[in-house]
Amino acid sequence: MSLKSAGLLPYRRRNAGVEVLLVHPGGPYWEQRDQGAWSIAKGLYEEEAPLDAARREFAEETGHSVDGYDDACFVPLGSVRLPSGKLVCAWALEHDLDATLIRSNTFMMEWPRGSGRQSEFPEVDRAGWFSLAEAREKISPGQLPFLEGLDIHLKASGRADRAVER
Repeated sequence: MSLKSAGLLPYRRRNAGVEVLLVHPGGPYWEQRDQGAWSIAKGLYEEEAPLDAARREFAEETGHSVDGYDDACFVPLGSVRLPSGKLVCAWALEHDLDATLIRSNTFMMEWPRGSGRQSEFPEVDRAGWFSLAEAREKISPGQLPFLEGLDIHLKASGRADRAVER
């Protein structure tokens, strides 16, 4: 059975257009990586409904709850199968927050590798707001369809303003 993951892509409107919130994975492997390393806030689920899992994972990875939103506020962005085989489904949500105030869950791993010592790292070490053009450079390539899905939604809803950049 392949792994399933669900996540959220918050977006906000600014004078210059639409910005999306991406998170940077924590831990030593990702420490020096930037382009193509960022992600939507997402995580694994098994039995719960995918949107419920996306809400939960967003809270775990950012410390910000989106429980006050009705399900109709979440825009389905579809799903993608990553090269690892994991199936990721995502929703967009117009939601603003201070990216400098994120607080992520942590995980334990042996570090340095082979040392026998366990070290604790945040699942997400930082978050940032990016224009769609910047986000296309930052996001993990397998998640690009989620940005395209938001782009299509904004254009179709007539709410793209001058927001969607190419």
